[in-house]
Amino acid sequence: MKNDTVSGAEALVEMLAANGVRHVFGLCGDTSLPFYDALHRLNHGMTHILARDERSAGYMAEAYAKVSGRVGVCEGPSGGGATYLLPAIVEANESSVPVLGITSDVPVTSRGRYPLTELDQQRLYGSLTKWNGTADLPGQVPGLVRAAFRAMTTGRAGATHICMPYDVQKQKLDASTLWVQPGHDSYPASRSVPAGEEIAAAAQLLRNADNPVLICGGGVMLSGGTAELAALAELLDAPVCTTVTGKGTIAESHPLAGGVVGANGGTPESRSIVEVADLVMFIGCRAGSTTTENWRVPSGNTTIIHLDIDPSVIGANYKVAAALVGDAKASMMELVNALAGHRKRGNSARKRVADAQAAKRDRLAALADDEAKPLVPERIMQALNRVATPETIVVADPGTPCPYISCYFEIQKAGRSFLTNRAHGALGYSLSAAIGAWYAKPDAKVVAIMGDGSFGFTVGELETVARLGIPLVIMVVSNATFGWIKASQKSGYDERYFSVDFTQTDHARIAAGYGIESCTVTEPSDLEPRLREAFASERAVLIDIVTQPLQDAAAPVSQWMG
Repeated sequence: MKNDTVSGAEALVEMLAANGVRHVFGLCGDTSLPFYDALHRLNHGMTHILARDERSAGYMAEAYAKVSGRVGVCEGPSGGGATYLLPAIVEANESSVPVLGITSDVPVTSRGRYPLTELDQQRLYGSLTKWNGTADLPGQVPGLVRAAFRAMTTGRAGATHICMPYDVQKQKLDASTLWVQPGHDSYPASRSVPAGEEIAAAAQLLRNADNPVLICGGGVMLSGGTAELAALAELLDAPVCTTVTGKGTIAESHPLAGGVVGANGGTPESRSIVEVADLVMFIGCRAGSTTTENWRVPSGNTTIIHLDIDPSVIGANYKVAAALVGDAKASMMELVNALAGHRKRGNSARKRVADAQAAKRDRLAALADDEAKPLVPERIMQALNRVATPETIVVADPGTPCPYISCYFEIQKAGRSFLTNRAHGALGYSLSAAIGAWYAKPDAKVVAIMGDGSFGFTVGELETVARLGIPLVIMVVSNATFGWIKASQKSGYDERYFSVDFTQTDHARIAAGYGIESCTVTEPSDLEPRLREAFASERAVLIDIVTQPLQDAAAPVSQWMG
């Protein structure tokens, strides 16, 4: 590059562009003015997407990273903006998704003098990110950006944060320092595998197992290891069950696809697949409370192999017979090679899986055929499965929609077709995340499905959808309650309902006010035709579906199903 000077804000823009950033999601503020001016003036090739809330900008970046395989970038101003960005940053970090949050700040020279919006961003973000840095001098900006991208894309992926004080954005630095490390623009930037003897030991355990089961999390998707997973499962004739975030690691039409397991979206049939296993291999997941129904399935007596990029999760919840620290894709390929020539034992794995798949489909069909009003949630799932294509991406909020989508939505091909925020489960995720997913894959039909509680968190982003002409299908499950909490009050607190109900809202009229096509569905027979029309439209469409309350429904949640 030329041996001249650039401002700190210009350096930040140039470094983002040089790292392959194509989209930045954010919200403007006083302390961000130099950065916005640099974005306006420079020829960088990036698109800035103006959100209506910093939380939304962060969720857009998180979903963008999940779908694109690239780093997601979000930004916000000092003070309230820096705090509003945090929910998405925390979600991304806990979900091992590479997201860079950029916040501006008061001038360095104003610190400690009680300027408006001052707070200690370095401490605020310190325990909530994988890496976190503040530019006190303009010359530090290039190094901070390099460090952030290195941290996000190597080892366990996660979220990072850079704080840019107002005066640092305007001060000059030597442009010759603006260089980037090739390969740090996407995850994983490098792949590691366990030692040969560790692979050999795990392979021997798998050879000896009569009923091995693979339980896969989001790490398989992040590593791009869906093909290797299928190869390993077929070699072993082992059923593949998934966590909620691992849904899609194998096509759910595959004869070894056992479905989601655990407390949220699992079924008695998928649980039974794990219960009869004599060996369980966790791949790219933490074996946390939801996946294992509070560490009851599998039991503590089951032989465990655990493969994960993060050594700290291995052995945290189960005693493991083989610990494999490495990238999921590369490590599974090593196992496939080590198991070459393995002869299947001819057990009944495929029949068990087929029986589980059939039982789940029968349950869905029996419930979905109910013509009762309000509509049963299963009716929504039946319609969605009939209308969706292999390219459809469904983004669900973590409340009412999540267990239904996790359990019943049939992903037709392996890959990232389903997104939700399961690390912390904050409401108001799906609409913003659907925007990010669409920017990552604009040829896909993206569906945002949320409860009406979540709608209240995120309604402002309808303006973003309308302004930018994003052709989303937006489905609101409308039952006038915070359904998950009310259902929990029913099951665990003798129906002592307290402060969970609110007024029925006409979401279609609200969407129309933003200039979005909309309709309300109250008749069960109207749902599928309206959904087909929405899928065919080249504009955004919102469908407000008046639905049975969750506490009265047959939701696939283990604490309510028994």
